[in-house]
Order: sequence, then structure tokens, then C-alpha cells
Amino acid sequence: CILLLLSPAPGAVADPASLPPADHERVRAAVARGEMVPLERILADAQKRYPGKVVEVELEGGEYEIEILGEDGVIRELEYDSRSGRLLDVEIEIE
Repeated sequence: CILLLLSPAPGAVADPASLPPADHERVRAAVARGEMVPLERILADAQKRYPGKVVEVELEGGEYEIEILGEDGVIRELEYDSRSGRLLDVEIEIE
């Protein structure tokens, strides 16, 4: 599991430089080789579908997991295939 972003700050943007060096380079290399979709593309799609604040982004088992706190106060977790960029699942977190 690679944690890409955990940001309580408003307007925060995922920063691959915040990853540990080995993980950062491995992800960048995979994107450069076309083996993974750039995170920016995934985030743009996620926020288009569910506007709000991105609160967490993880790369786990070949999937990007994006958590968004929606304008309606609901947290949704969107799962994307890291190779194709296809949305796989949307889960609503109920507290």
C-alpha cells in the first residue's frame, strides 16, 4: 500500500514528491512507461464525478483509492484501475 495523500488542508493537491524516494520513483517510472495512468487524470475524473475535498489518496494492489468529502457532507471512496484509469467501484462511508 502506498499512501499518496492524506491532507486535511483545503485545496491540497497530491504531491508524488511526498512519497518515500523508492516508491516515488517506482510510481513515476511506471507512469512514464505507460503502465499506470497519471494520478492527475484520476483525480480530475474523481472530482468531476463527485465535487468536494480530496481527503485521501492511496495506491494499493494496482488500484488508486480516492476519498472525497462531498459538498453534501458524505465521504465517498472511489476505486480506479491504475493501469486503465477505469472507475471500478464507489463506496459511501457511513459513520
